[in-house]
Amino acid sequence: MWAGFFLTLGRAVSNIRLNQVSTEKGPTRRRRRRLPRQLDLELLRWGGRRPGAGRPKSGRAGVPHRRRPEFVRTTPVHVTLRMAEHVWNLRSRRSFRVIERALYQGADRFELAVVRFSVQGNHIHLLCEARSNRALFRAIKGLEIRLAKGLNRMMGLSGRVFADRYHARLLRTPSEVRRVIAYIRDSARKHGAAWGEQRPPGWVDPYSSESPELKVRLPEPKSWLLTVGWQRGSP
Repeated sequence: MWAGFFLTLGRAVSNIRLNQVSTEKGPTRRRRRRLPRQLDLELLRWGGRRPGAGRPKSGRAGVPHRRRPEFVRTTPVHVTLRMAEHVWNLRSRRSFRVIERALYQGADRFELAVVRFSVQGNHIHLLCEARSNRALFRAIKGLEIRLAKGLNRMMGLSGRVFADRYHARLLRTPSEVRRVIAYIRDSARKHGAAWGEQRPPGWVDPYSSESPELKVRLPEPKSWLLTVGWQRGSP
């Protein structure tokens, strides 16, 4: 009974409201409700694949950022350190003194030994013996710091000295070691021949570990490849 009463009352109130609207504002139209429009929010994109994104490209490809090979026993390694363009010529007495001082302090540290080296105009070749890849990384980084501080002090500058991170190649066979030894020993002769300079037979590079005037004593090699094995390799 009460449900019917309230239903009738509600209909009556609705009719009254409709009549009031029709008498005050005339006939009404049922308006469709406008749904809110979602605005597009353009987010700023930093990085990603787009034209001009990433590190600026240089004219020369550097050392690839690949994972360096791991090793856990004493292994010969050929390391190359390349200097930035603004660094002075390394084949000068004042630059070589800085290199000698850095080798005197860092040629036998962190289970790494530099047994041979050759200094060229803008890069240095090192033949090393390293106990592991971690020892190689720690020792070469320490040597780079000594070289950078010494060269910057000599030039009266500060900041970056090396063009890229060091390049390292593991030598696992007698033939590989023998060829690298010959490459480091004759590197200056080959560079000079490319520039038209002729070296007499028996010439010794004064900016290398072969020089009799070298003031730093390098550690003796211990691995079989660098003591006996390389002599059995093919040239």
